[in-house]
Amino acid sequence: MAANGVVSDKSLFVSFGEMLIDFVPTVSGVSLAEAPGFLKAPGGAPANVAIAVARLGGKASFVGKLGDDEFGHMLADILKQNGVSGDGILFDQGARTALAFVTLRADGEREFMFYRNPSADMLLKPEELNLDLIRSSKVFHYGSISLIVEPCRSAHLKAMEVAKGAGALLSYDPNLRLPLWPSADEARKQILSIWDKADIVKVSDVELEFLTGSNKVDDETAMKLWRPNFTLLLVTLGEKGSRYYTKNFRGAVDAFHVNTVDTTGAGDSFVGALLCKIVENPTILEDEAKLREVLKFANACGAITTTKKGAIPALPTEADALALINGA
Repeated sequence: MAANGVVSDKSLFVSFGEMLIDFVPTVSGVSLAEAPGFLKAPGGAPANVAIAVARLGGKASFVGKLGDDEFGHMLADILKQNGVSGDGILFDQGARTALAFVTLRADGEREFMFYRNPSADMLLKPEELNLDLIRSSKVFHYGSISLIVEPCRSAHLKAMEVAKGAGALLSYDPNLRLPLWPSADEARKQILSIWDKADIVKVSDVELEFLTGSNKVDDETAMKLWRPNFTLLLVTLGEKGSRYYTKNFRGAVDAFHVNTVDTTGAGDSFVGALLCKIVENPTILEDEAKLREVLKFANACGAITTTKKGAIPALPTEADALALINGA
């Protein structure tokens, strides 16, 4: 244990970025304007991933800023209740916790409306970071929403640099949310501006098309996103499973077919499961048979998350995932 109370045994997963409240209509298949009412659901991809890791028995911590308001304290409590350390959480007295209104339209696509001008997460400054916590991470995970505006962008870059310098594996899931960016071109440019720094990158099929400008989801298109310093590139394909690329091998792992209710958080659950296993044993990245087993487990976790409404309540335990894999 380090003097400041931060665990320094190098089995820690640290997630950086935004946590917010999604307001979800009480009925599905309607536009936001038509919704008769909304339920509040905690969200934010980096926070979801931290909780996914903790739910699977890993040691997880979250670094980010919340509003010093009822919603912010509620979110901090949710992290703690789910076993995620709050050592990296800050509260801003001048800005509110971010809100998003999210609806699943009748065609199954999600529609977002964000309230962030600015929200507390955007105001995290480099000098406010808990650097000891970041240095003690074995895997340091982040998205791209924290790159949109200053000062959070500088805090993000500093956190990455410190984690990398301390020997952490850097994991990047861009988690594209176009309505938050000034333009599609700016989103593409900024998302790719830190591309070369990561060790592990996960993109969805939609993000693959967006970042490459291709309308094909195949190996050739995926390899346009490959960089020599990557350890692992993943492309998730929803109900078609996932594809993986490393320096020495590549392949595909099938999805599990379940009764899907809500896809929110499925990608975060997949990433959390994968990273939890990498924290336990980084050598899986060099062993294709082991990696395939872990990706099967991650696919199972992603699938289970789609069977319930909301991201966090639906994140599985190890026993849930093994039950699906073993056909129980």
